[in-house]
Amino acid sequence: MTRLVVVGTDTDVGKTVFSAALAGALGAYYWKPVQAGLDSETDTQTVARLSGLARERLLSEAYVLRTPASPHLSARLDGVTIDVARLAPPALSPLVVETAGGLMTPLTETLPTADLLAQWRLPVVLCARTTLGTINHSLLSLEALRRRDIPVLGVAFIGEENVETRRIIAQMSDARDLGRLPLLAALTADVLRASFESAFRRADFSGDGA
Repeated sequence: MTRLVVVGTDTDVGKTVFSAALAGALGAYYWKPVQAGLDSETDTQTVARLSGLARERLLSEAYVLRTPASPHLSARLDGVTIDVARLAPPALSPLVVETAGGLMTPLTETLPTADLLAQWRLPVVLCARTTLGTINHSLLSLEALRRRDIPVLGVAFIGEENVETRRIIAQMSDARDLGRLPLLAALTADVLRASFESAFRRADFSGDGA
């Protein structure tokens, strides 16, 4: 089974756009377990618009919370208790799961995202910016994954090219550099698909999930 988890070094790094491209390339199911924030379209709606996936490939969220905040706070403001049992990934393949926020983002008062991923044991793709500060964020995120024995498929960089940043992150972490998705002025399904195909190898994402 090919089941992958897409996480980010922090919020707004571009993992939803990357998830749309990856899910579209694999013809995968897409699942966002927790959506926190309804200011515009949800991440699932964004993926629907950009991936070219059929509607039945877009799975319903376990929780849709109104406030754009950490899920633990957004749930509290909505009067919702997040039940971790509802966050188990479905046994579908291929599957792309997108997390909310970064690895240490609290899903509940006691459970960061990283600890949930440690329960899943699914291969992780880390989305990282190429801008200043990403070396620290990326290496800390990869260290958090490795300390929990979470399999790391590799790093997907997002932004303008920065050869040295990509080199040192891969060297110091021993994580695979999967490729780089550039910032796209015209963000459409066709443009995103072409950009992904030119920057990544689909075969690199055929990881095995439990």
